[in-house]
Amino acid sequence: MQIHIIFHLPYRQLEGFLRKLSDSIPEVKPTDYTNIWIRGTQLKLDLSETISSSDEPVVIAVDSTGIKVTNRGEWMREKWKIHRGWIKVHLAVDVKTKEIVAIEVTDERVSDGSKFNSLIDQAEENLSGRKIEEVLSDGEYDRREIFNHLQEKGIQPVIKTRSNASTKARGSPARAKAVREVKYLGYQDWKQKYSYGRRWAAETAFSAVIRISGEHVAATKTENMMQEVTLKFAFYNMIMH
Repeated sequence: MQIHIIFHLPYRQLEGFLRKLSDSIPEVKPTDYTNIWIRGTQLKLDLSETISSSDEPVVIAVDSTGIKVTNRGEWMREKWKIHRGWIKVHLAVDVKTKEIVAIEVTDERVSDGSKFNSLIDQAEENLSGRKIEEVLSDGEYDRREIFNHLQEKGIQPVIKTRSNASTKARGSPARAKAVREVKYLGYQDWKQKYSYGRRWAAETAFSAVIRISGEHVAATKTENMMQEVTLKFAFYNMIMH
């Protein structure tokens, strides 16, 4: 399936590719379109097995991006008013190793913040008990429930709060504390204190995956699109190693 993802080969072409490859490498057994399709749509990868083992605490960055569901150009969309939408990918990335430690794939209607807490829970599970010290993310994740979730887990939030954010608790003392700190230090000093630029590790992962495997999916059914996108990002960790 790595060949399918990285070289953008449709399943029919992949079938022919494997037949020719088996002529040169007998150990590679050819297979037919049906088997390739079944494996491609049902293959499950355990993300935890693609993450480097370590006892060190982790700092992660959380962000999201969109993957096109078709290779049609902007001209086609403008000319024929075709809107096929996006597949949205929500990632948590280890800022030191640049490995993806959690992933959620949704349609474009799902907000960034709604997947944050599940990403943190998934990251803890995939990291096999390693301590998550800090989580960095942008203003899209400035939500009370996110600050509360991180406080419950003893994780330092490094989240850009809105410039007009209230310093009153309003259901989240942790967020109020973060707002007061930004106002006291000033945004630039706050950025420097927490090395906020490290959050670009998530953007680095997005960029690498798109360069390697393209910015659109080949599948046409929604569930297969999400499966293909999940494999794109899971293979990224494997390629890094």
